Amino acid sequence: MIDLNALGKAFRDEYGTEPRFFAAPGRVNLIGEHTDYNDGFVLPLAIDRRTTVAAHPRNDRLVRVRSLNIGETMSFDLDGTGEGRRDIWLDYIEGVARVCESRGFHLRGADMTLCSDVPEGAGLSSSAALEISSALAMASVSGFVIDPVKMALIGQQAEHQYVGTMCGIMDQYVAALGEAGHALLIDCRSLEYKPIPIDTSDIAIAICDTGVKHSLASSEYNARRRECERGVQILREWLPGITALRDVTMEQFEIHQEKLPEPIRSRCRHVIGEIARTLAASEALLHRDFTTMGRLMAESHRSLRDDYEVSCEELDLMVELAAAVDGTVGARMTGGGFGGSTVNLVHRGSLEMFREMVGSGYAAKTGHAPAIYVSEIGEGAREIG
Repeated sequence: MIDLNALGKAFRDEYGTEPRFFAAPGRVNLIGEHTDYNDGFVLPLAIDRRTTVAAHPRNDRLVRVRSLNIGETMSFDLDGTGEGRRDIWLDYIEGVARVCESRGFHLRGADMTLCSDVPEGAGLSSSAALEISSALAMASVSGFVIDPVKMALIGQQAEHQYVGTMCGIMDQYVAALGEAGHALLIDCRSLEYKPIPIDTSDIAIAICDTGVKHSLASSEYNARRRECERGVQILREWLPGITALRDVTMEQFEIHQEKLPEPIRSRCRHVIGEIARTLAASEALLHRDFTTMGRLMAESHRSLRDDYEVSCEELDLMVELAAAVDGTVGARMTGGGFGGSTVNLVHRGSLEMFREMVGSGYAAKTGHAPAIYVSEIGEGAREIG
């Protein structure tokens, strides 16, 4: 939990003025992995960890930002041309500022101090939390109210243009619109969503961070997107009305799959099946059918491991250890893959045993003790304090 008093003091010590506070959460995706950039459905929820930004407007167009996590202050001038992608943390913040400007929001300069307890590299979307909290802060101190969906799109565009990850809309969307007590069933084509209540009185959401992030994650993410797009191009010869894999049913895929070369065939099989699993999972949660939900999570992980090939030994080990615990309802990798975290639904009475067995088992095999924590369902971006 971010200490607002400490953040406020750090801001005053740096800039000598009183700030306003803005926050956006990280997220965990229950199911629906790599479906968002295929116009499919996803089922994420906001977690109770967040990036918090203290901000105050300036009378010029300079944006100064201090990261308490990194211990560094950087700046950029909104009247400058911008340096584009530099592979530094400021790219996320300058990126959303530049995109806001391109969409007609003439921002004021701002002094900002930020602090985050969303783990980096854990697959919990610390980047979207940074983008959305910064966008909300800069827009708000400039006197603008931006629709949350538009803010999510601003964050996504910034990540595409200034970071280089061709992400879908899921991470920024749930960071902007998350609802306490609910997952969001997001239609990534229409950008509409349906809140799905989750009864966590007995079932807890446990996140297990493997502590690893393999270097090929970003390049392979973009490669998977290209493979899906190629699959659509090929299938369009027999299914002329399709524009994305979301438009292909499993029955149609099974008829035409032999026309697809590997690995494109396997990539398409995962996405089409995952979209169907996500819709089924939302229905299971609505009916508090955690048995079905757990089965769907297991199927999702196998598909991500075998067909989409974005898992890794550490994630597979974590899921195997979790599934062996009496009281675990469901377990799967979450996020883009190649490291990061797993998401687990666990009976609250079994949490102590879950932590012990998964933690000790993982440490015994890897020599590294994982971070395991229980998250309540948080809220989307907002002004706080």
